[in-house]
Amino acid sequence: MKIGELSRRTGVNAHQLRYYEAHGLLEADRGTNGYREYDETALLRVKQIRHLLAAGLSSEDIAYLLPCAVGEKPELIGCPELLAAMRERLGRLDEQLAKLARSRDALADYIVVAERVGGETYPPFDGAAA
Repeated sequence: MKIGELSRRTGVNAHQLRYYEAHGLLEADRGTNGYREYDETALLRVKQIRHLLAAGLSSEDIAYLLPCAVGEKPELIGCPELLAAMRERLGRLDEQLAKLARSRDALADYIVVAERVGGETYPPFDGAAA
């Protein structure tokens, strides 16, 4: 099938499909006319990629994991290298969540203080200083 049909059948636009191919996530043969041609396995591969992207994995992570992917969802066969890569990614996500939580707490503290102090202690805004 050509890229347009793969796009239609998966709901993923052709630009994204070319991106997947460029990053080694999806393979296409070239016809004599130079057009990309995908076999039926590309449908499953695109669905796997979409599920893994939704899990927060990067293209690089997915390229590493895809050989261990089975089924549409997909299930991943747990070899030690695969588990190490997923644990590393999970650790990075935990760090990002902790950083966001600290930022949120700091902002909430600023709001509490600002509400307590009130606006009457600040000079009124007249627009002339701007």
